Amino acid sequence: MKSEGRTGVTPADEQFLAAFTAGQIANQDFHHRDHLRLAWIQIRRLGLARASEAVTAAIRQFAARHGHGDRYHETMTRFWLRVVGMGIARHPTLPFDALLVAEPHLLDKDLPYRHWSRERMGSDDARREWVEPDLRLMPTTAS
Repeated sequence: MKSEGRTGVTPADEQFLAAFTAGQIANQDFHHRDHLRLAWIQIRRLGLARASEAVTAAIRQFAARHGHGDRYHETMTRFWLRVVGMGIARHPTLPFDALLVAEPHLLDKDLPYRHWSRERMGSDDARREWVEPDLRLMPTTAS
């Protein structure tokens, strides 16, 4: 899908998405920043609601492909999708790298723990389905 003109998604982003989808990225080469990039690309291409479904399915498949299906975490994945979506709403024209400069907290892997206790986030329920925060409510997302 050629989407650079209207979404800011570059050919390099499309290549990254294609490589991820095709299973060409090794588990050890897929880090936090890559999760954020995947979310950014799909939110820019599909909008937050559709991207949330596409990304959660893709990450579940990625984890299963690498023998770590039990490590997929629904609440954590949807949290990062929401915060990337909020960043895009605040900075709708920024490319991915510029968004990370404008929203450096996105790189803080402890950010979810401002909203959830480690116990609640680590629960089986939070792994299986979205669980509301127990420490601090999430800000509402702009549509």
